[in-house]
Amino acid sequence: MAPAQHNKAKGDTAPTMEDLAKLAGVSTITVSRALRDSPLVTEKTREKIRQLAAEQGYRFNISARNLRMRRSYSVAVVVEMTPVKGRPMSDPYPLELLGGITQELTTAGYSVVLTSKQLLDTAPVQGADGLILLGQGTHGEAVRTLQQTNLPLVVWGAPERDGDYIVVGSDNRKGGASAAERFLEQGRRKLIFLGDVDHAEVQERCAGFIDGLSGRATVHILRPKAFTFEAGFDCVSTLLNKQGHSRPGHPCDGLFAASDLLAMGAIRALTEASLRVPDDISVIGYDDTPGAASFVPPLTSVHQYLRDGGVLLARKMLDLIENRPARSEMLPTTLIVRQT
Repeated sequence: MAPAQHNKAKGDTAPTMEDLAKLAGVSTITVSRALRDSPLVTEKTREKIRQLAAEQGYRFNISARNLRMRRSYSVAVVVEMTPVKGRPMSDPYPLELLGGITQELTTAGYSVVLTSKQLLDTAPVQGADGLILLGQGTHGEAVRTLQQTNLPLVVWGAPERDGDYIVVGSDNRKGGASAAERFLEQGRRKLIFLGDVDHAEVQERCAGFIDGLSGRATVHILRPKAFTFEAGFDCVSTLLNKQGHSRPGHPCDGLFAASDLLAMGAIRALTEASLRVPDDISVIGYDDTPGAASFVPPLTSVHQYLRDGGVLLARKMLDLIENRPARSEMLPTTLIVRQT
């Protein structure tokens, strides 16, 4: 007896997903997952269904699937930061976060729409199944803007006391405390914190830093409104000029910056004022960007696990979309000691 032929003749009705499921002896949802390369289906089954689909002339109708499921299978990632000359979008933040997010969402069959909060009214964002926000903005302004969409929301940042949204972030308090511990070990007692504490993450870093000192050192807070090399340079230069007019000597023996770029700018200002780093003043940055290791001198910095953070953001979003329980989660930080 001749083997059964699965191929449809010309003029036959186009095969459906249900047809493929019957031929493969699996459920319709398994066919759907296989055609989206979902890891929930074994590679052997995916290959079998792909081969059947090719033989039958089946074409996966994404629009029909989305309409039937009442989903777009897309997630909008909103980057809160405004790109400026001194802080481009090509920095590890946000690129490492985006890498983790994209890896996880595309594996689950979702597309990623990259946008900004100025474009929330556009069709790709309005039609998304959820929003991931990178950065809460000053005083949480960006979060409140996105909450008005009533879409599932996951935020990269720091937990807020009255926040009713899922947050993934680094343990900023521990990061700040590790910088304090390092300065105390070095005998540094006149310290500067450099960063805009209107941002929740920076506020946490500053609070952890001050708590970690336990009253054993003084802290002067400088609040640049940007996270750039230029902002760090200008802020510290202004302080040094003021201090130089008021009394001899230098105003501090340790400086903790809320970002590596701020720390690098501060070091340039200190060097131009004939202060030696780390002999006169020890400096610690935050983020542990690739530039920190190659800076002269190599910058001591608090490392954030940004790619892991991106994966977690995506997983929390998938949980919300699927109506599974989700909770906020913080990642550890590690102080990377170099030469500053």
